[in-house]
Amino acid sequence: MCSAIPSATTSPIPPSCWICLESSDDTTDTEADTTDATLSLDSRGLAYADGFFTTMGVIDGLILWPEHHLQRLISHAQALQLALDSQGLLTRLQWYAKQLGQGMLKVVVTRSPQSVRGYAYAPNETGSACEVWLKSSAMTVATAESLALPNEHSVPLQPSSSAVCLSAQLACLPPSLAGLKSLNRLDTVLASGELQRIKSQSVANQALNTPSSVNAQDSNTQEAVTQTAAQSNIGEGLLRDMSGHWVEGTMSNVFYQLLDTPSSNSKNFINGNQTSRNYLTTGQWYTPSMAQSGVAGVMRQVIIDALSRTEYPVVIRSLQDEDLPKISQIFFCNALRGIMPMNSLTLLSGEVVRL
Repeated sequence: MCSAIPSATTSPIPPSCWICLESSDDTTDTEADTTDATLSLDSRGLAYADGFFTTMGVIDGLILWPEHHLQRLISHAQALQLALDSQGLLTRLQWYAKQLGQGMLKVVVTRSPQSVRGYAYAPNETGSACEVWLKSSAMTVATAESLALPNEHSVPLQPSSSAVCLSAQLACLPPSLAGLKSLNRLDTVLASGELQRIKSQSVANQALNTPSSVNAQDSNTQEAVTQTAAQSNIGEGLLRDMSGHWVEGTMSNVFYQLLDTPSSNSKNFINGNQTSRNYLTTGQWYTPSMAQSGVAGVMRQVIIDALSRTEYPVVIRSLQDEDLPKISQIFFCNALRGIMPMNSLTLLSGEVVRL
């Protein structure tokens, strides 16, 4: 299990380096040169993606949403049958957060190497032993704006951007694995690659179709320029799973409102830096289920909890193809960037839904 909290004389994590906080051979950051920490090629995390990870924002030396991250550590360790002292680990991470000041802590937990050949693990304490790796990155987490939650907390608020539907799909998983932030993220890797290609292409198209180079009387060209402009500031891509349900973004969860629901939030929008104080509390927000695919993110749960006692608590509802043209508001969110509002959504057909 985790060793004692590092003492005041322990060096902080070297920038952009990984350290091993816990391993099967009891080598920890207090006993070894952290700059020499290496991952064995026998690691089950590398070989089988046998583990999970979580990313924590740090501001003013404090981990953001520590209780929600603790619940992730506990639930993921239980789901993967790993003997992790989650509370002890969080206590240690808070020490490192204080040393970091502002930035990001990334924690990777893997099952320790096994004597059993292949995928299996031993049916005893050895089988549930784990390794814990930590990387610290100095970066700016807070934004110029924040959005107040009904429970008096606040979350970072990003400027509005546009979203695009992606053709890549997420795998559908059994209930024991659905929603976990496991190390197996190949479907998201490919989706993120698709999003980057779309971003690059939209920038190239915008350069070619500048207002000075188009015929003002060519309506088709004008429409193409308008659509290119809508896609020029792409912030996120919307992903569906193998069953056809739209589930989440490439790095975030998604919340949406529909035009045909009571008290639609169509007049309480975020446009650039203009923010409605009632953005989250006016109208019915929905978020897709994580029951068969996707990652149940920390910020997703923060928002669900914050709105749970308001007039419109969040409703878990699947997002179908036929819903997309009816969306009146949509935002993505994660624990580092907070809320990312969208001003348009480009469908697979090329149609642009203005928000």
